[in-house]
Amino acid sequence: MKHFGIKAVALVALLGIGGGIGGAHLLTAIRKTDATAAVDPQDRRLAEAGAYLARTADCVACHSVPGDKPFAGGLAMQTPVGTIYSSNITPDKASGIGAYSYADFKNAVQYGIRKDGAALYPAMPYPSYAIMPDRDIQALYAYFMSQVEPVEKPSADSTIPWPLNMRWPMAWWQLLFAGKRDFAAPAGADEQIRRGAYLVEGPGHCGACHTPRGLAYQEKALSMADGDAFLSGAVIDGWRAKSLRGEARGLASWSAADIALFLKTGRTDRVAVFGAMADVVEHSTRYFTDDDLASIAAYLKKLPPVPGKAPVFPAKADDTTASLLAGRYDSRGAVIYMEHCVICHRADGRGMPRIFPALAGNSAIFAQNPQSIIQITLEGGRMPANGHDAMAFAMPRFNHLSDQDITDVINFIRTAWTNQAPPIASDEVAHIRGFLASKKPNIVSGGKHE
Repeated sequence: MKHFGIKAVALVALLGIGGGIGGAHLLTAIRKTDATAAVDPQDRRLAEAGAYLARTADCVACHSVPGDKPFAGGLAMQTPVGTIYSSNITPDKASGIGAYSYADFKNAVQYGIRKDGAALYPAMPYPSYAIMPDRDIQALYAYFMSQVEPVEKPSADSTIPWPLNMRWPMAWWQLLFAGKRDFAAPAGADEQIRRGAYLVEGPGHCGACHTPRGLAYQEKALSMADGDAFLSGAVIDGWRAKSLRGEARGLASWSAADIALFLKTGRTDRVAVFGAMADVVEHSTRYFTDDDLASIAAYLKKLPPVPGKAPVFPAKADDTTASLLAGRYDSRGAVIYMEHCVICHRADGRGMPRIFPALAGNSAIFAQNPQSIIQITLEGGRMPANGHDAMAFAMPRFNHLSDQDITDVINFIRTAWTNQAPPIASDEVAHIRGFLASKKPNIVSGGKHE
């Protein structure tokens, strides 16, 4: 009887798994594009439009690694359950997408379905691409098939352990969180705001980084119509992707011109891009037309503050500058700042416009979540090449400093000048240091690690 019970439980489990797999395949089949849909990839005008769309969708940043061919994949992306590697999307027939029909391509880009029918992980922002019209997907297909160099480079397997690496449950995830949807412009939007909303929600997939995710790794909102979580800030790959909304730690103090300039060059007179956003500027937004940049900026400035977050900060007097200039260092953090930071960022914390970013009044510094300032202090960073400024400056890494030293100098900076932020603890620095040490390297052609 005992053995019968065990067999019965096993049978029910197998039937449940089988039903889940079968249902997943049915869902995938229902969502697929009509296989007869076709596009002429040799249509030059269509392919040229696709080249610009590939920039707006930032395909190259995720599907390329430094020192390797564009779009050949291999970029390591850290997820809560393991590392995944971006795939080869060059038109190589063996290891890329060269054997993809237009229907196959559309299925992958908008529905998250590979040519073999397996579901793609949501690191691919197909929930955002779902709102792109057919003409844009057709243009992308023509571009990739006719203007991108084929590269033979097999895609690497993820390090996600079994059973989490099974793909069939992703079909059910897609049903819940990535259904077919059309673009809906904000109510009362003029043509500029409408274009900005489309670029932000669709090809630009800004929410993939700047919107928090739920327990199932789904974006909590794909547009403002979905809820107040949209673009309210998130943490991805150890970086804090700031809120793009209208509160003080978001874009309240940014003008539309600031936003457009930042996206075009990666810097303004006050701030400079860092982390994954530097790749976005270098490979994507610096190529946008001025009209598109203005549209994005206008749309973002229309977004309201996140409920419960301060639209402005209370005034605070700057006592720091005079103390540093007078040689009065009232904390260990102030001493470390004068030893390592003041040469670029200055005693007044204002840096040098478009060369060294300001630390005073910089929302990346006084963010509630300190992961970005910890990571850039440990690892350093670089400005992207932008085609506009003569030089791309870099910040050195300071990982030779102890966890306590890093903690002390960050706590000094977060409360210096007019900054107002809670203190961090040394175990937060230790956590980020460990995270950086555990990151998997990218993979270049030949299967070699970067």
